[in-house]
Amino acid sequence: MTASDIGGVFCAAATPLDAAGAPDIKNFAAHCKTLIDNGCDGVALLGTTGEANSFGLAERMAILDGAIDAGIDPAHMLPGTAQTAVTDTIVLTRHAVDAGVRAVLLLPPFYYKGVSDEGIYRAFASVIEGVGNDRLRVILYHIPQVSGVAIPHDVIARLREAFPGIVAGIKDSSGDMENMKTMAARFDNFSVLAGADPLLLPLMQAGGAGCITATSNLLAADLRIVFDGWNDPARAAEVAAAQDRINDMRNLSNRYTQLPTIKTMLASRYGDDGWLRVRPPLIELSDAERADVWNTMAALGG
Repeated sequence: MTASDIGGVFCAAATPLDAAGAPDIKNFAAHCKTLIDNGCDGVALLGTTGEANSFGLAERMAILDGAIDAGIDPAHMLPGTAQTAVTDTIVLTRHAVDAGVRAVLLLPPFYYKGVSDEGIYRAFASVIEGVGNDRLRVILYHIPQVSGVAIPHDVIARLREAFPGIVAGIKDSSGDMENMKTMAARFDNFSVLAGADPLLLPLMQAGGAGCITATSNLLAADLRIVFDGWNDPARAAEVAAAQDRINDMRNLSNRYTQLPTIKTMLASRYGDDGWLRVRPPLIELSDAERADVWNTMAALGG
């Protein structure tokens, strides 16, 4: 089936912190610019990799506003806006829509477990109705290993019927390729986006629309090669080489706790140890772990 107009390579961007532990908006905006210059179609800020749920509402709005004020086109931005309270999710989502973002990423209700399909539907519907703006575009965020709540296909179908044009796609970070293939086949005008870098290529081959991934913080140009060349036999060797680099860096990012590892890799890339900072409950990598990551990056040419 066809995808919506939201497709391509999107980065699940990490969020730098200053010495006081506050969002470093200047460095974040510079990082966004680098990502776009290196081939990203957009930046999915304030997701899992962006430590979204470690920031309050005012901080999250300030990060988005600060990036836009620094010159990042809001049409390139896909902020995560989910909170445990629907009312807070509405506040963040309305703010993002008013700022002109391309779409928002919405987790399912993620505190209570064992909720019914009806409860999941009502949570999403309450946000969409509460925002009350036809310019809203929603990318559902399926990451059950973290949220503890899956997004059933029948709930997706019901949301699309109730809010045509608004529920535009899904980021699937479950790692379940069959789930992605099923959604790509079932839903028309709906973008299925891989949440894991190695799955971009097989998902494109199955009718997917692109990716929103963590390793694109470092390898946006290689993911661009895969996205642009996946169906071009003349570029097969180039795509395969890019995919190998992506897989190597993805494996490294998962060697230790992923989010501080990604930030450790960015500290090396930018030559800025400020990128090492994370918010509790996350902690920085140990000295030995950090040295291992940096040495491996150097060996990989990263």
